[in-house]
Amino acid sequence: MTTVSHTTLETVARPSIRPTEPQRRSPMRGVRRIPGWVVVTLLLIAVVYPLFWLLTGSFKTQNEFLNNPTWALPEDWTNLDNYVEAFTTGNLGIYIKNSILATVPALALTIIFGVAAGFALEVMVWKGRGTVLLLFLAGIMVPGQMILLPLFTIYFQTGLTGTLWPLIITYTAIGLPLTVFMMATFFRAVPREIFEAATLDGASIYRQFWSIGFPMVKNAIFTVALVQFFFIWNDLLIALTFTNRDDLRTIQVGLLNFTGQFGQVQYGPTFAAVCVNVFGTLIIYLFLNQRVMKGMTAGAVKG
Repeated sequence: MTTVSHTTLETVARPSIRPTEPQRRSPMRGVRRIPGWVVVTLLLIAVVYPLFWLLTGSFKTQNEFLNNPTWALPEDWTNLDNYVEAFTTGNLGIYIKNSILATVPALALTIIFGVAAGFALEVMVWKGRGTVLLLFLAGIMVPGQMILLPLFTIYFQTGLTGTLWPLIITYTAIGLPLTVFMMATFFRAVPREIFEAATLDGASIYRQFWSIGFPMVKNAIFTVALVQFFFIWNDLLIALTFTNRDDLRTIQVGLLNFTGQFGQVQYGPTFAAVCVNVFGTLIIYLFLNQRVMKGMTAGAVKG
């Protein structure tokens, strides 16, 4: 019979505990990240600095623009005279109102017609839908500059000039091809079994569109609506062609002729007007950013 010593039993019963050594980070790992940090920093400066320069310029007086260095900060950060002058003397409020009156109806018509056409082209089965989709795609390749003169002649003959209707109709027609194509792509990701089940339950095609199809692509609608909103709001060429009076100018056309209304270049009110336009659209984008990201990923995955 083998005798095992007490010390040997304790050694076997007690597991050996070794202190864990902290993982050492390779110094080269931080060095490899330096180029990435430099690129991100440069991009951040390129994006943020113009906005900061624009904001500081909106608080400067005319004397500061002419006598102080370009990079100098404003002497009075509470000076709102430039914003007041932009809205009163510069008619910035009228320009913003005209932009809203032209953008909202055009955007609503583009979304409603585009979503309905995308639903009909992708969900409904009918002869010739592929040809119709190709016709919409062909509309994307037509430059907008080619149709301005014929449209101006038509609007003049029909008596629509002198109103905002030429802008609304033109924005809707130009925005429809891209909207239809994008919405057809998003509807392609919706499982067909949902619409088949709704048909078996007795839902009409209109009920399927408003109660099933439209809510299921709402994130995609936000994405398309935001893209079309920035196109319409930032348009200059179309608005400049069809607005023949000062009280019909949109904000982009108003900013183009802004400095000429003061007899000389008034930098402060001009910077203030540009700030209202830029930061207003930037806030809208930041507020709807998550919706846009969801809409982009929704169209990239097959359901």
